[in-house]
Amino acid sequence: MLIWLLGFAGLSWSVDEKSLKDAFSSFGEVTEVKIVYDRDSGRSRGFGFVNFSKEDEAQVAKDAMDGKALLGRPLRVTSAVEKVRGGPVVVPRLPDSGDAATRYT
Repeated sequence: MLIWLLGFAGLSWSVDEKSLKDAFSSFGEVTEVKIVYDRDSGRSRGFGFVNFSKEDEAQVAKDAMDGKALLGRPLRVTSAVEKVRGGPVVVPRLPDSGDAATRYT
């Protein structure tokens, strides 16, 4: 299953998962919301993630909400990233450019 992920920075400490989901559900099906909290204080670290089920919905949400205020603070929204839940992480390899000894010099 493909998940379309948007990352957010600049969240107000008063934003919770429900208010974030409410703000983005008008753009499409939000499958998951996660705000990152400080382990010691329990307070929001000011960033989080919203997952959409469709790429076009994630892109519309990004375009509409990037720079917009949510509970008094402007959001910075990163581009949608495709990931496969439960699948392996695939790291693209650079083309071989010759001898390994000269490659990093």
